[in-house]
Amino acid sequence: MTALIGAGKWGVWFGGFDAHPATTLRSTAQELERAGWGCLWIPESSGRDAMVTAAILLEATSQLTVATGIAQIQARHPLTTVAAQQTLAEASGGRFLLGLGVSHAPLVTGARSLPYDKPLATMTAYLEAMEQAPYRGPRPAAPSPLVLAALGPRMVELAASHADGAHPYLVTPDHTASAREMLGPGPLLAPEQTVVIDGDARHARDLARRWLSTYLGLPNYARNIVRMGFGESDLSGPSDRLVDALVAHGDVETVAARCRAHLEAGADHVAIQVLADADRTTIPAEAWSALATTLDLDT
Repeated sequence: MTALIGAGKWGVWFGGFDAHPATTLRSTAQELERAGWGCLWIPESSGRDAMVTAAILLEATSQLTVATGIAQIQARHPLTTVAAQQTLAEASGGRFLLGLGVSHAPLVTGARSLPYDKPLATMTAYLEAMEQAPYRGPRPAAPSPLVLAALGPRMVELAASHADGAHPYLVTPDHTASAREMLGPGPLLAPEQTVVIDGDARHARDLARRWLSTYLGLPNYARNIVRMGFGESDLSGPSDRLVDALVAHGDVETVAARCRAHLEAGADHVAIQVLADADRTTIPAEAWSALATTLDLDT
């Protein structure tokens, strides 16, 4: 199924582009492409429009797949999303992968001042509207793929029935194994894995803990963490056990082994987020280079 996006097994997930000018986006994407990375994943919050960012990155490269991980459905009408998806895929020769998600209530009701309804029903209705949306522009040579930010069982099932797969975020290899079982053998499964390349466990955990604090306050993530077998006591702090499960840390070989564990659990592709600072704005070029060598991106 990785042939669906032509991105191979390994991708980079980077959420710090909003802190940098467009020239940096272009040069960074070009460096990742030269290093052999197959895919660059970008999120969407209250910074740049994800589709515009994807267009910048795609125009700057010739082989790299660009994926939204994820674009918020509240940010645009289903018809507009279809138009952007088809336009980017056609213009790039099929190098665009659309990832969609329902985001989180505090972000939608706060930054966007929009209502936040039941996630599953909202996403189902949105996908059905996309299926009915007209598009009269030139289409890509092959259908443009769509994945969902799926954490819980019902959203994973929706990713199998109404999309081409799932892009779970902040999960463990055990979650990946469960998601693969629910998806079945066909759909794309591309989990995100955060890593800190630092042999000082105390320093690495401190960085990971500060970064995790934002996510643990969001109900969707907190519920999924409990669903993965952690207790409420793990969420407060959070505990070393939870930090170690969600954020791989150690030398480059150690974090690469965690990334490989997702493949062994059934993932087709792993989007690796290197954490260099708590607000993730630092471009971790050296860490990406070390991982590219360790993972042997050509295999």
